[in-house]
Amino acid sequence: MNPKIEKLIKLFAKLPRVGSRGGQRIVLSLLQDKTGRAEALATSLIDAAQNIAPCACCGVLTGRGDLCEFCRDENRANGQLCIVRDLSDVWTLEKSSVFHGRYHIIGGLLSGAGGVLPDDLNIKNLPARIENEKISEIIFALPNTVEGKTTQHYIMSAIGNVNTVAFSELASGVPLGGDLDYIDDGTLTLAFGGRKSL
Repeated sequence: MNPKIEKLIKLFAKLPRVGSRGGQRIVLSLLQDKTGRAEALATSLIDAAQNIAPCACCGVLTGRGDLCEFCRDENRANGQLCIVRDLSDVWTLEKSSVFHGRYHIIGGLLSGAGGVLPDDLNIKNLPARIENEKISEIIFALPNTVEGKTTQHYIMSAIGNVNTVAFSELASGVPLGGDLDYIDDGTLTLAFGGRKSL
């Protein structure tokens, strides 16, 4: 096999949920395509890599140096802050239209086995956000796993000195060990609407 093709397959195979067979299919499809899809993809990836970065406030991907659309939208300054693991959780919640406040992406979950420590998460600016944005409720939309609960409790203890904030988490409908990515809109709406105080 040509080394350049082999390198491409290995790079695609490292992407989540792709694997070596999926990587091989993607590379073959792109290289055999006559419509210029490979060049368009390469150009778009370079452009995104150079111009997209996490929002300095919440972590949502946006233009480099910009605040994201959620942080700029004054209609979302309703006192609610939803803490999620990653951007795919934001997209899931937005698609279901169950939340109309602002988000905070922490970028992972605490895990002793995985070597993820508090300093690895995007939580340092939470106290400042609570004060500056007059946050009255923090909603945890983290996976219903041991790591998710551990992370949730750590964040609560880290910002627990703020007396004006109520903490809540998603309620029924989110199965133990479940990720938001796999939950349908109806179940997510029930979970969000029935969230419980912590």
